[in-house]
Amino acid sequence: MTKLSPSILAANFADLLPDINDVKAGGADYLHVDVMDGLFVPNISIGVPVVASLHKATDMFLDVHLMIDRPHRYVKAFCDAGADLVTFHIEADQPQDIYAAIKTVKDCGKKVGLVLKPQTPSELLLPYIGLLDMVLIMTVEPGFGGQSFMEDQLPKITAVRRMIDGLKPTCELEVDGGVDSVTAKLCKEAGANVLVAGSAVFKKPDRKAAIEAIRNA
Repeated sequence: MTKLSPSILAANFADLLPDINDVKAGGADYLHVDVMDGLFVPNISIGVPVVASLHKATDMFLDVHLMIDRPHRYVKAFCDAGADLVTFHIEADQPQDIYAAIKTVKDCGKKVGLVLKPQTPSELLLPYIGLLDMVLIMTVEPGFGGQSFMEDQLPKITAVRRMIDGLKPTCELEVDGGVDSVTAKLCKEAGANVLVAGSAVFKKPDRKAAIEAIRNA
């Protein structure tokens, strides 16, 4: 079954908990938390204190996506704050530090994943794929919510699905960017099994119906 990870980037930051409880009741599997530093991406969002507060406020699985420079410096802090899965960008660090960050997350007993921006080739995952619990394919340029889905990323999703099936079948394949009840079908057909949706869930009056529409697309 396709898993849904609603992104709180589209939620009401002045009153997050009701929105979180609403998507939990609506059947969401994960809660996607977008962390942006204003350096790796131009926007700034939230950080470790918010993740810690979310961990105290909800028992949802926290799917924390780090859009930050040199993430190896911060992955332990996010694990300690309560992240259940930490994903970070392959473009944001040197290979030796990517390996170090993966090991740190694993040593904390948490799940770990790598993220690819639209222009990043899937082949860069090959040295790491056997170590991962998740690969996240961006179908928009990271940094802002509400962008349109980039259909030219579908072949990459399929290529990564083949890579996962051949080298690490337990690894999940997540897609983030412009996912709604229409584009979800394309993502699933390409091989994704976890879908991140922000506006398509939190901006809808009936979050349960929105989640079901995306899951069943």
